[in-house]
Amino acid sequence: MTESPPSPAPAVERKKLTPAAERALAEAEARRKAAEANATPHRRELQGPKGPEPTRYGDWERKGIASDF
Repeated sequence: MTESPPSPAPAVERKKLTPAAERALAEAEARRKAAEANATPHRRELQGPKGPEPTRYGDWERKGIASDF
C-alpha cells in the first residue's frame, strides 16, 4: 500500500482589519526595523562555558557540579 501525501491545509480567510489596527501593525513593523538597524552586535565571551547559558535555571554548572546561588 502506498500512502498519499497529506493535502495542503486550506487557506484561512482573515477578517478585514480596522484602519487603526493596520496603522498599529505598520508602526510596530517600523519599530522592529529601526531596532534591528540600531542594534549593536554582542561581543563573544572569551573562555566562557560552551553551550546554553549555565545560569538560566539560577545555578551554575561547571564540570558536572552544580552550585546554587
